This record gives sequence, structure tokens and C-alpha cells, in this order.
Amino acid sequence: MPLVYVARSAALSKWASDVGQGKHIYKLGIAEDEAAVKAAVAAGWGGESDWKLIQTKPVDELDEEAALARLGRREKAIDPTYYPRLKGAAGVYRITLTNVQNSLLVAKAMTADEPLTDVKVKPKDIADYMIRNAIA
Repeated sequence: MPLVYVARSAALSKWASDVGQGKHIYKLGIAEDEAAVKAAVAAGWGGESDWKLIQTKPVDELDEEAALARLGRREKAIDPTYYPRLKGAAGVYRITLTNVQNSLLVAKAMTADEPLTDVKVKPKDIADYMIRNAIA
């Protein structure tokens, strides 16, 4: 069963911040199985080898192009042809924290259990947001 995954590199985030893309840079992709996910993350993208897997989720019959197009409706993909460092690394996204916070607030408002307060966004929340928008 294919897995959709989200990974993050601290060094690439620092580089992206230096070139004006912001520090919330994440990679979304789809692999055949868990071994393929681990191999892809270990190989890295953008010339960095410090990628960390944040989250995976099994999906039914979803190809990578469709998932990237769906997420591209909400978030801005970084063009790998414009930035030579990202050569061939499709699926690298600049995530806007406001969108993630709004998504979390709406989810919180739908449950009557918790009061509405400011939301502190963690990398796992960003990964959930990306996967949810890529498969929906």
C-alpha cells in the first residue's frame, strides 16, 4: 500500500530563509512502502542529508502528481527549476503558518470539548495539514 510522507531538513530550511522563501519548508512525497520512504529520506534532496521523516500515512491509489497538485491548491510549491539547489526535487513546499493555524482553529471549533485559544503550531501539525490537503 502506498504511503504519503512529509519530511523536513533544518539545513534546507536555513537556506530557504536566506533566499527569501521562509523557514517552513517541507517535502511531500509518495512511496511504495516504508522501506522506500526511509531510503528516499536517507538519500535526501537539495544537496542536504539531514532530512527527518515527520509523518507517514497509508493511502489508496494516489499518485504523486495528483497529491502535489492537490496540495498546490493551498500552498506554494518551490519551483526546482528556478532554484538550482533543488534540481529534481519536486514536492518541496513553503508552508504558510497562518493557513495551518486557521485549519487547527476550525478543527478545534468543531469540537465542543476545548475552548478556542491561540494555537501553537508544531511540525507534526504541519505534516497533518499537508497530508490532509494532499489526499482530500
